[in-house]
Amino acid sequence: MTLIPNYLKSSFFNKDYKTPQWIKEKSWYLTKTSRRSLLKSAAGATAIAALPARSFTMAAQNKMLNELTQEPWLTLDATLNHLFPASPSGPSAKDIQALPYLYNIVNIQPTEQAEIEFINKGVGWLNGYSQSQLNKNFIDLTFDEKENMLKAISRSQAGENWLSTLISYIFEAMLSPPSYGGNPNGIGWQWLQHQAGFPLPPVGKRYYELPGQQNISLQEIPVKTVKNIIKPTKIVQGSKKS
Repeated sequence: MTLIPNYLKSSFFNKDYKTPQWIKEKSWYLTKTSRRSLLKSAAGATAIAALPARSFTMAAQNKMLNELTQEPWLTLDATLNHLFPASPSGPSAKDIQALPYLYNIVNIQPTEQAEIEFINKGVGWLNGYSQSQLNKNFIDLTFDEKENMLKAISRSQAGENWLSTLISYIFEAMLSPPSYGGNPNGIGWQWLQHQAGFPLPPVGKRYYELPGQQNISLQEIPVKTVKNIIKPTKIVQGSKKS
């Protein structure tokens, strides 16, 4: 039996790491839709409905702004912006407010504790690897150095899962209604040339302001109800309209 050094057990390169079920479920969803099709068509009502509703209260704003200037958020911010950088063709992670959106996921919404721990552990693993290679934390690296570090960890299962988790939340921040923290002024929709085709929640009726603050799950809706809501369009023979 080969013993794994302690420093590898607490890193992206732990060979005993096994992909958690919640990551497998997210990976299945992204695989079935594909990231490319998600960006092209997921801005529509169908894809938005598939993304969980997220939000953060005004009372938490000051606390959030203070914590975002500290770790692990500084490293997460650097990572998000490297994964989705500014470009002439579209908005960046900063533009779509991916970091505040992720803060909401970790601190306010009912997210699985295992996922929260994995996001935070990844920051420690990334900085530990960066220190072992370049004697610097990730946020202090040059662009090329950050690129090399992220490419290196992506070759491990844990590293690939960590980066995929962050990318999935970048997509959510870009595609969800602005009242939930990301996509300010619909910047993501504008980039995709999408006109939101569903009522947007106004102040006073946003998710976190509703009684009970309950997440909506499509699995909780009976199949018969869904069929009644989404009725097939009747096609009249000889008509060009459906």
